[in-house]
Amino acid sequence: MSAPNIKDVVQEKYAQAARRVRAGELNSCCGASSCCSSDGDPITSDLYDAAQQSGLPQEAVLASLGCGNPTALAALQPGEVVLDLGSGGGIDVLLSARRVGPAGKAYGLDMTDDMLALARENQRKAGVSNVEFLKGEIEHIPLPDNAVDVIISNCVINLSADKDRVLQEAFRVLKPGGRFAVADVVVRGDVPAAVREHMLLWVGCIAGALKDSEYVAKLRQAGFDGISIEPTRIYRMNDARAFLKTAGIDVDAIAPQIDGKFMSAFVRATKPAPVSPQPLKFELTPRA
Repeated sequence: MSAPNIKDVVQEKYAQAARRVRAGELNSCCGASSCCSSDGDPITSDLYDAAQQSGLPQEAVLASLGCGNPTALAALQPGEVVLDLGSGGGIDVLLSARRVGPAGKAYGLDMTDDMLALARENQRKAGVSNVEFLKGEIEHIPLPDNAVDVIISNCVINLSADKDRVLQEAFRVLKPGGRFAVADVVVRGDVPAAVREHMLLWVGCIAGALKDSEYVAKLRQAGFDGISIEPTRIYRMNDARAFLKTAGIDVDAIAPQIDGKFMSAFVRATKPAPVSPQPLKFELTPRA
C-alpha cells in the first residue's frame, strides 16, 4: 500500500471511530471484534485507572484507541509543554494537561476532522483551558523548532508510512534535553511476512509496526540518545486465535513463529542538550 493510500485508510478508520463514539458505541483497537475475548480487548483494555478517568468525558475514554498509557510513564512535570502525536479523542492530552498544570500546556495533533471535533468537545466538557488541538500530520508538525519539553503518542507512529520523517520532526520540535516518551506496537524477532500482515491487521496497525532493533536505529539516526524500549503488554497467540482462524490461518502451525513477538511497548529517548563549553583556565607563572 502506498503512503497516500495508507494515510487515506488511517484517516477514514479514525473518522469512523469518532462517529461511533458520538453514536454511543464502544471502540476497539482490534481489526475485528472477534479478536476480543469476553474479558475485553487484550490491547486496549484497562489502560486507564478509575482515578485517571475521573472527571473526563465518557467520550474521551470511549475514543481511546491506544495500546498504552504514555501519560502514566512520561514523568510529566508542572510547567512543561507536551505534544501528543495523533491525539484522537484527546484522552492523553487532557490527562497531560492535568499533570503539567496551569503553568504548562498540552498540544494535541491530529489529521482527522472528526477526531479533532470530538477532542475539542471533550476539552469543553472537561473545562480544561491549557490545551490546544492542532490539525496536521505527524510527519509535518505545525510547531516551531525547540517548542516542547515532551512528546507523547499512543499507538500512532506505527500507522505512519514514513516513520523516519516522524522521528526527525519529533526531534526538531523538542527542546534540547526534551523527552520522547511514546507507547507503540513493536515486533520482537523475525516473523513471516504474511503472518505479520495478519497480526498487524488484528492489532489495528495498518502501516505496520517496527522491529525493536529498527526502532532504536531510526531514533538514533534522527539524533536521539538515551534510547530504551520497555515491553508493557506482550500479545499471546491465544489473544489473536479467533481473528487469525477467520483469516484462514492454521493458528497452531504458526504459533511458535509469532507467540510473544508482538507487544505494546514504552519507547523512551532524549534529545541531547548542548554541551556547555568549559571555561579556559590560565595560570600565571611568576618570573624568576
